[in-house]
Amino acid sequence: MKHFLFASAAAFIFAGCQQSVTPEAETAAPIQAKKIVKKASAEDIGNRGEVMMAIQSHDRPEADKTDDEIRKAAEVLQFTGVWPGMTVVELEAGSGYYTELFSRIVGKDGKVYMQNPHGFDKFITPEVFAARLGENGERLANVTHMRGLFDKLDVEAGSADIVTWILGPHEMFCAPKDCGALGDVDGAYAEIARVLKPGGKFIALDHAAIGEDEAVGGTLHRIQPDKVRQRAEAVGLVFVKDSDVLANKTDDHTKNVFDPEVRRKTDRFLHMYEKPAK
Repeated sequence: MKHFLFASAAAFIFAGCQQSVTPEAETAAPIQAKKIVKKASAEDIGNRGEVMMAIQSHDRPEADKTDDEIRKAAEVLQFTGVWPGMTVVELEAGSGYYTELFSRIVGKDGKVYMQNPHGFDKFITPEVFAARLGENGERLANVTHMRGLFDKLDVEAGSADIVTWILGPHEMFCAPKDCGALGDVDGAYAEIARVLKPGGKFIALDHAAIGEDEAVGGTLHRIQPDKVRQRAEAVGLVFVKDSDVLANKTDDHTKNVFDPEVRRKTDRFLHMYEKPAK
């Protein structure tokens, strides 16, 4: 679940990476292994630069800046590979912390769809959206605030370079009495696959759970990483890589994410999937 930076301290929304790189080892001699360090590509370096320029923008909201480190925002954005000119669909964007950064990175030639279900209106007010986007959307002109169900996205098929679902996959198991209508879980993953371009990426980040019961999404606000992978692969997406930048080995996965012992310190997973090129 997300803490809203523009709302009061008591206002929350349901929901919350640098790629962990393990150097490959190559046997150079019978006794000693030689480590091979993969050089960063020009694209990786460029992405890093775009991300840091967005994060260091002087006119970002001060409340956002205080959250950068705990969210590991630079690492998460570098992991996504977001680039100027891209189209990003951001599921369950909440108050728009990442929306702001995506908007700055994709620039005037890019587009961001900021999606929120109506069921979360009890957790975030229209004033929060107005503060983020401007009364008439003028503050982040390349952002479209899209309201509706997760399984019915108002986005053209095959148009998105990236779809993100940050601290959100577990929400599909939230009881309707608490969250309102959210849509069908299988349908939500099918929509992600539908709107992605061939070669487009799906980024999933959430609080990790253990066991087999996905119902903990509605109680502990967690989801099993393997369940997300199974659902993504079931709609034809291919697992590419993950990151442990938000991992926390001291989290025993049994506590509600709002428990003071683990709040904002949960063990979180970060996955990338790709829609195969036709």
